[in-house]
Amino acid sequence: MKILMVLTSHDQLGDTGKKTGFWLEELAAPYYAFKDAGAEITLASPKGGNPPLDPKSNEPMFQTELTHRFEADAAATAQLATTVRLDSVSQDDFDSVFYPGGHGPLWDLAEDQHSIALIESFIGAGKPVALVCHAPGVLRHVKAANGQPLVAGKKVTGFTNSEEEGVQLTHVVPFLVEDELKKLGGIYSKADDWNSYVVIDGLLITGQNPGSSAATAEALLKQLAN
Repeated sequence: MKILMVLTSHDQLGDTGKKTGFWLEELAAPYYAFKDAGAEITLASPKGGNPPLDPKSNEPMFQTELTHRFEADAAATAQLATTVRLDSVSQDDFDSVFYPGGHGPLWDLAEDQHSIALIESFIGAGKPVALVCHAPGVLRHVKAANGQPLVAGKKVTGFTNSEEEGVQLTHVVPFLVEDELKKLGGIYSKADDWNSYVVIDGLLITGQNPGSSAATAEALLKQLAN
């Protein structure tokens, strides 16, 4: 079982002067769900190399047993420091793809032509695609085979407007994930803020927030086992 994980290369939080990137828990929890299930994991990012970590995600209140495990894992941190370039990977080489969130993907992966084509290729090949938290926003330009937005008519979730309000970035992000998924015709649903919530619709698996990342990964593994 080979799983591709796609991380952001974007590190600027709008024009705030603050840093962003990927959210550590959303990498670490799925990474070990996959690794402990025996999967071979490849990490990729648009620019390759060491992707930017959202510094907030490494503050004590957001650390978990799995983020500690990741940071103490020399092989994992070495792999993270040397992600492959996104334009060098092919769907043919993997069974599935997983997108961790963080705010970074809203700026780069949402507009990245390689990412868009890659997701379309996975879906076209009948392989599941999973995205968590802000990463469902990466679907904004992804099309289904009929030319319609991929999420149109599909059950989806993602970071809520009220969660974005809670972290006071509503007016900083380029778009709101909840609003965007609804605008594209997605059948959007959510749990209470910060609760774990995962939605599965065919090959598309989406999780609401950082706390949903492990459950999103488990849902993907279940799909791959069927």
